[in-house]
Amino acid sequence: MTQFPDAPDDATLREILKSVKTVAVVGVSSNEIRPSYYVARYLKLKGMRVIPVNPGLEGQSLFGERVVADVADAPAETDMVDIFRRSEHVAPIVRAALDALPNMRVVWLQIGVFSDEARAMCAERGVTFIQNRCPKIEYQRLFGELRMGGFNTGVISSKL
Repeated sequence: MTQFPDAPDDATLREILKSVKTVAVVGVSSNEIRPSYYVARYLKLKGMRVIPVNPGLEGQSLFGERVVADVADAPAETDMVDIFRRSEHVAPIVRAALDALPNMRVVWLQIGVFSDEARAMCAERGVTFIQNRCPKIEYQRLFGELRMGGFNTGVISSKL
C-alpha cells in the first residue's frame, strides 16, 4: 500500500495560505469556543472570505456571510473547502464540492479527519488534498505566529 503525505511541503502550504481568497468552512459552528468557529474567524481575520456551511444554521449570518446549508450552495469563486466533519462524511462532501465549485483548488480536512476516497477524487481532478491538518495552525507555524505557543518556528524575534 502506498503511503501519501497528509499535506504538501511547507513551501506549497505557504503559497496556498497566501493565495486562497474564498474558503467554504463545512461544519462551522456558531459557538465561539468550538474549533470550527475560531478557525473560520481566524481565516477571515487573515483576509479570506469565509463561507459558513452548516444546514442547522442556514440563513443566519457568520463572519459577514449568510450561512449556507450545503457546500454546493457556496459561491463559484470558492477556491478552498475546509471540512470539520467526521471522516465517514467527507467523501460525499468532496464529491459535491468538486461538482459545484469550478474554481476549487484545495480540499482541506481538519486534524483527525481522513479520507482515501476523497484523496482519490481530488487527485483525479488535480485538486490539492490536505488531511489531518489545520489551516490556522499551519498559517501560524509557517508565518511565525506561534512564538508564544511554545512551538519552535525557527524564527528568532523580540516581538511579543
